[in-house]
Amino acid sequence: MSNFTELDSYLFGQATHYDIFRKLGAHQVVVDGVEGVVFDVWAPHAAAVSVVGDFNGWNENAHVMERVAPGEMGIYEAFVPEAREGQLYKYLIYTKGGERLYKADPFATCAELRPETASKIFFTDGYKWTDNAWMKKREDKTPYYEKPMAIYEVHPGSWKRHPGREDDGFYSYKEFAKALADYVVEMGYTHVELMGISEYPFDGSWGYQVTGYYAPTSRYGTPKDFMYLVNYLHKKGIGVILDWVPAHFPRDAHGLADFDGEPLYEYSDPKKGEHPDWGTKIFDYGKNEVKNFLIGSAINWVETYHVDGLRVDAVASMLYLDYGKSDGQWIANEFGGNENLEAIEFFKHINTLITGRYPGVLMIAEESTAWPKVTGTVEDDGLNFSFKWNMGWMHDFLDYMKLDPYFRKDNHNKMTFAMSYNEYEKYILVLSHDEVVHLKCSMINKMPGLEGDKFKNLKAGYAFMMGHPGKKLLFMGQDFAQYQEWSEKRELDWYLLDNPENKAINDWMKDLLHIYRKYPAMYEQDSSWAGFEWINSNDSYRNIFSFVRKAKSGKNNLIFVVNFSPMAYEDYRVGVPENKKLKLLLNSEAAAYGGSDTKRKQTYTPEQQECDGREYSVAYPLPAYGVAVFVY
Repeated sequence: MSNFTELDSYLFGQATHYDIFRKLGAHQVVVDGVEGVVFDVWAPHAAAVSVVGDFNGWNENAHVMERVAPGEMGIYEAFVPEAREGQLYKYLIYTKGGERLYKADPFATCAELRPETASKIFFTDGYKWTDNAWMKKREDKTPYYEKPMAIYEVHPGSWKRHPGREDDGFYSYKEFAKALADYVVEMGYTHVELMGISEYPFDGSWGYQVTGYYAPTSRYGTPKDFMYLVNYLHKKGIGVILDWVPAHFPRDAHGLADFDGEPLYEYSDPKKGEHPDWGTKIFDYGKNEVKNFLIGSAINWVETYHVDGLRVDAVASMLYLDYGKSDGQWIANEFGGNENLEAIEFFKHINTLITGRYPGVLMIAEESTAWPKVTGTVEDDGLNFSFKWNMGWMHDFLDYMKLDPYFRKDNHNKMTFAMSYNEYEKYILVLSHDEVVHLKCSMINKMPGLEGDKFKNLKAGYAFMMGHPGKKLLFMGQDFAQYQEWSEKRELDWYLLDNPENKAINDWMKDLLHIYRKYPAMYEQDSSWAGFEWINSNDSYRNIFSFVRKAKSGKNNLIFVVNFSPMAYEDYRVGVPENKKLKLLLNSEAAAYGGSDTKRKQTYTPEQQECDGREYSVAYPLPAYGVAVFVY
């Protein structure tokens, strides 16, 4: 009897075989009392297929695969008693045109260390998870958008490296686990977002040109080592989000491109199936088996590896048929529009499935346009993502921060505009890796002025970001003001923490993160005007912003006053919503952050003096580029 049954074929053909990764690929089985490995591969256009590997001396005739019923599905299968865990293998595809293609297994759980390209037999069952408390807590009834989320975006291969080693000096998954967890817990982040976990051949792609959608990269260890990493982070109270790339795949000869001699995973028409700018192939979202391949990948990361969310890369490139294309390079949909109707249906399917089947697991869209209802429900014709990266806020924020303070008064609206559309989606405010590469400068070097002013600007910018509605994401190295742009080829400049100014930024960010997590006003009403109120959004001449973050309970609300100018004000007056004493929670000029302010009052009593349209106000000595955060 075949391992891949007619029911399997039916479900795969409907894009509803949610255990497909337990059927396709290489799996340990017992047949007639004989233990071995069964290999199954989807190759409907192939003339014939063999499985070759260490177990048969790469002999192309040793294990010719059989096409299982129903034949039109194109599943090939072979049982190999000699195969053992750890051995390398590939599929040899004989094409109808007479070519011989050596292909890695699309469903492989493990791959040979690059630059080699074979798949590796590896069984992922049997790992003893000890993260039950985390997994149970993840399913609690509190809506995910009312919980704190401060994400630390990390590229494992360049976070830290072992000096002086002849290899790349990468931390293994296990070494990375402890070092990363210690740092994340100390800083106060709630989640990590890991770049480049799905197997990929070229380091310079950072993991965004994937060849192994079911395999954790072997750069840092085995799949069970990756399980250890997730398990360890969970036990330390840290959520794990993976970058996931269903938008495109590379042309590497061993990969998915023209897998069985013809377009299979990609659209057959190059006007739909290729990204001219990226030189990559576009998945065929109209083909149920391809959708099932991608859905199975997502389920595999959630079920097999316990990840807490997927950040879906380049969503806009999937939604728009003309993304990155000129006239004549794309084909309109059946209604004459530029929307990819098949990708829209795919998103509705996978997002509804993942968020419904796995309570607390997040689907996050990196979507750079004004596409409506990205986080809206399917019932309301939305895409049903949990969150959307707020790229508009990011661009406006960075445009403003880069300006000389003299010109900021004419660009004041860049910092206020995001609140005009804040309720339309569930947003994450992001300062990601994309903003500190390709000559865009590091965060500290985007700031205007001399070095002292750069650090003060950055402190003000981070405070504004943390106070603004929306969950948060910050890329590694920026929380201690790394000077260099990020490169995947070297570790972060951790030695900078010996510099008092860089250490002060790191401490500032740490305190902001702990305040963020401590006070529900900072996160529980992110998507509603009930949680935010401008005190003064129009003080453009002085480059000052003041606003309130409100808790549902009405207790421990926070007031932010942020000065983006080099002018100090000895008695800057700010209106307050209530006649309640204010406690100074955070002062950017405190000695702990490199300032000289050691005698600042800690409590302020409102006076009955109108300001900002309010009956009561307080006067506060606001330094140049100063930040004050009060709680009442």
